[in-house]
Amino acid sequence: MIRNVIIGLLAVALIGTGVWGSNQASQKESLLVNNENNYQRAFHDLTFHIDQIQDEVGSTLAMNSKEQLSSSLADVWRISSMAQSELGQLPLGMMALHETEALLDKIGDFSYETTIRDLGNEPLSDEEYKQLQTYYDQSGEIKQELRKLQASSIKNQLKWTEAEEAMSSEGEPMDNSIVNGFQNIDDKAKGYSEADIGTKTGVAADLDEELAEQIKQEERITKEEAAEKARQFLDIPDSMQVNVEELGKSLEFEGYSLTIEEPEGEDVIYLDMTKRGGYPLWLLQSRPIDDQEISLNKASKKGLQFLEDNGFENMEMIDGKQYDTVGNFQFVPVLDGVRIYPESVYVETALDDGEVVGYKGVEYVTNHKRREDMEPVLSKKEAQEKINPNVEVMESHLAVIENQNEEEVLCYEFFGTINDDTYRIYINAEDGQEEIVEKMKHAEPVYDTM
Repeated sequence: MIRNVIIGLLAVALIGTGVWGSNQASQKESLLVNNENNYQRAFHDLTFHIDQIQDEVGSTLAMNSKEQLSSSLADVWRISSMAQSELGQLPLGMMALHETEALLDKIGDFSYETTIRDLGNEPLSDEEYKQLQTYYDQSGEIKQELRKLQASSIKNQLKWTEAEEAMSSEGEPMDNSIVNGFQNIDDKAKGYSEADIGTKTGVAADLDEELAEQIKQEERITKEEAAEKARQFLDIPDSMQVNVEELGKSLEFEGYSLTIEEPEGEDVIYLDMTKRGGYPLWLLQSRPIDDQEISLNKASKKGLQFLEDNGFENMEMIDGKQYDTVGNFQFVPVLDGVRIYPESVYVETALDDGEVVGYKGVEYVTNHKRREDMEPVLSKKEAQEKINPNVEVMESHLAVIENQNEEEVLCYEFFGTINDDTYRIYINAEDGQEEIVEKMKHAEPVYDTM
């Protein structure tokens, strides 16, 4: 009798241990998935903001107006702070990335110190213009390295959690593509010249608060509803398993982090969605991408079709680039002939079969609203007269943009050239003020993967 009781107790204990072990494994897997999503988002945002830093620094080199120069440098400072924050969110703490961090710090500090001084009484010196040119060149080199790593990570399905594990392994030589890629980036930054700058730094705001305010009246959806919305958004069958977890508590809005895996395939899709309203914000599909089979133009049409299938109306592709075998496109809604830039949507399309492998819609969700009174006060001719006469205007549009004061304004958007450089110039359609001047990028190279 006692023997049977003991055997029964042991059996119950073994079952309990098995259940506990299964729960522990499930919790660990959920944590890894959530960490991977956060790392992927921070990395792609970092790459995007390094692009922006070079663009803004390049724009300052073509400016004469002290107001424009001050505003543009304020943007450089703000974006540098965002890039520093995103670098800090990556699991690279065991690596010495001092040179990369120092470069972002120098660019941010130089921009801040220049922004707060009176450029009318104390304009930029020749040496400071040379320093800006240096920062333009340096940020361009870092951008190239990040783009190579980004192309490689998408094509080869590189995981940040594996890089984190590689860095924490003791007694083993570190050999991981992500780790090696960032080490190359830091080596690239290593010989950059010192700049004579101050020590003031700042922390940039994000879209979190604006997004939370935009969706606060929406109904909350359940995890099951989030999974169904993801299936509809991606047009995938019910048979595909969708894992749903809560987004990090550090955000101003509530959300879900979803992971979709093929039962017998290599594809993994990461997607973030708001809990209120169930709006997809960001997705990345990690899968092997074969050699290019379709053109960039056809890929853009695939991206547009994806948006139209998901209810986006009157969208127009206004920018497209190729990174290895992936097409990266920016779309904006066009209402009554006016481009609405604050509602931009970004889509990445694989160039082997045209499948959408990336999406970023947070700006659209945050800024989408009914818009009225989009009639310009000035004529196009009157607005064009406000442009530097050395600029040869090639193209023009009406557009709503967010100006340096973070206010939405209706502008004339002019594309023009000086020598071999192309600029995009925004003239306020109401008062003729020059709102923004941007130096356009040249065609991007096709990056070889690592």
